Amino acid sequence: MSEQVRIPYVAKDIDHMYLNVVPVQHRPQMALEILGQMLKYKRSLKLYLDVCTHCGACADQCHSYLGTEDPYNMPVARVDLVRKVYDKYFAPGPSFLKKWNGAKDIDQETIDLWYKYFHQCNQCRRCAVFCPKGIDTAEVTIAIRELLAHLGLATKFHAGITKNMRDTGNNMGTPLPALLDGIEFLEEELKEETGLDIPIPVDIEGAEVLFNPSSSDLFTNTDGFMAVAKLFYKAGVSWTLSSKIMETANFGLFFHEPTMREHNMRLMNAGKELRVQRIVAGECGHGWRTWRMFSDTINGPLPFPVIHLFEEMLEHYKKGRIQFDKSKNPEVVTYHDPCNYARGGDLIEQPRELLRACVQNFVEMEPTAQYSYCCGGGSGLLMDEAMELRMALGKPKAESVRKTQAKILCAPCAICKAQLPAVMAHHKVDVEVKGLSDLMGRALIL
Repeated sequence: MSEQVRIPYVAKDIDHMYLNVVPVQHRPQMALEILGQMLKYKRSLKLYLDVCTHCGACADQCHSYLGTEDPYNMPVARVDLVRKVYDKYFAPGPSFLKKWNGAKDIDQETIDLWYKYFHQCNQCRRCAVFCPKGIDTAEVTIAIRELLAHLGLATKFHAGITKNMRDTGNNMGTPLPALLDGIEFLEEELKEETGLDIPIPVDIEGAEVLFNPSSSDLFTNTDGFMAVAKLFYKAGVSWTLSSKIMETANFGLFFHEPTMREHNMRLMNAGKELRVQRIVAGECGHGWRTWRMFSDTINGPLPFPVIHLFEEMLEHYKKGRIQFDKSKNPEVVTYHDPCNYARGGDLIEQPRELLRACVQNFVEMEPTAQYSYCCGGGSGLLMDEAMELRMALGKPKAESVRKTQAKILCAPCAICKAQLPAVMAHHKVDVEVKGLSDLMGRALIL
């Protein structure tokens, strides 16, 4: 891949991540040094490079390969781009065997291929479900993207999102006065819709819940966000937003661990400062994975639990604090499992219980749950420059949805809600995409 091809995607401003651009001529040696360091502290990376038997079980299970038909997008072939370098420089054994095994030197062409193909992996982890060795290509993708970032090769989209987050506490880069104006407008909308004074509180110390939404919900998925306000109101739960962080999505997970840790700490500190009893995460797949899987280990111990909105609302539903009128959602509804819910965040049955409670006609799609296909926009590929790629990656999901003949596709993740309408339109699937919060809000009996 030429420098000209790569330029539209590469960020020029990476100072906020304390990264420097490594000159082209020094990149191969620097990449080798960074890979050697990673192999010492990322034990999963070394394990996955060592144990693959090249059985190919992952190939026809990967939506990236199925959508693009590019052999390098087979998970085994993509990881081999790194494994060949690993075999040359780091794997045990005599050199003549390494050469026979396909080991190769690292050069600029290798780095170009890493940049191209590890940014065509959605980190969806479906390959790990089908791999007989349990190899999780997402972990390799995250590691190599971080290596590339240390060479100065982060995408404009990733770098821009993380800069917005650092500067404003949300991925959209919206300043606080604009967020507060938007919240005031949504409170007026709630009053007009329900006739009730339903608050959207900000910075309330001692509230029971700190709710952490996707910032896009304040402007583009407003029905879902207003539904959350209605649900908390009906359940009688005191809650608040934090003006310091109104973003549950954590793009650091995709390519830069220090950024992921910093974002995570920001939310944990907000919860401590407001003295809440628990943090409740909104509809974002990978954001949920960072809160559930990493918070206590990297920024703990914590004085409160971190749970998902669906766990919170399912508890209220079971205890009779909220009730639904299914007739408000009469359409045929199918459910999309966000990858980081079903394969990385322990959320499979909870959203289905809520969905069955608030819609009349729920149909499962195939494949489903941990076997479900990715939307094609995950791992931060939701950039305009990658639109053609995104449509190709979303093709297997589009075909799964088409077979259900559903009229509503429930996609309870901010990235999925941004990706799937474009995918469905591109592949001519007649379906409307909504979050689970939207459907609960529409059916809620106030």
